[in-house]
Amino acid sequence: MSDNRSVRGPTGDGADMASTDMSQEPSSRQDDTQPLFHGGSTSVPVEPTEEAVRRLEEQLNDERDRHLRLAAEYDNHRKRVARERIELTERSQAALVVRLLEVLDDMDRLNADGASATPEALRQAVDLVDRKLRKELQAAGLERIDPVGGPFDPSLHEAVSTRQPPTPEHDHRVSATFQAGYRFKGALVRPARVQVYSEQGQP
Repeated sequence: MSDNRSVRGPTGDGADMASTDMSQEPSSRQDDTQPLFHGGSTSVPVEPTEEAVRRLEEQLNDERDRHLRLAAEYDNHRKRVARERIELTERSQAALVVRLLEVLDDMDRLNADGASATPEALRQAVDLVDRKLRKELQAAGLERIDPVGGPFDPSLHEAVSTRQPPTPEHDHRVSATFQAGYRFKGALVRPARVQVYSEQGQP
């Protein structure tokens, strides 16, 4: 038998080893086509420190200016709203005064003619002025509180005296109004001063 090693010759094992040698650089690899690596990552442009500081300072100044502008706009808005609220209140008051001028005119005429008027004519004139005044105030939002016969409500009424109820059903009800109360547009401006039926002597 012949030796296989002599048949393969000197190029046999050497060629096989060369074909599997991974340390050899592939012929297709070109240095100018491969990315540059530094420390395991691709290189990126780095902004100089001075330019970065300058850029951040400009951004900070822009944000500061924007904040100051917003603060000034808010302050102007707040002042404008307060001014408009005052003007609206003054216009509302002026409108009420205009409606009451006719009542004042009636009072002037009543004072001028009162000396020569009969007691009945004077009473009718006073009643007319009173009704006109109440009508204007009611139109403006004034509401009279006269709770006689109704239940006592401490949030609307001020009890100044008590009396024994004629029946148990009258207990804690208003027996008399000494001074009417008033609400203006739903808000209490003066409680009604009343007398209350109370079995215990307390409202």
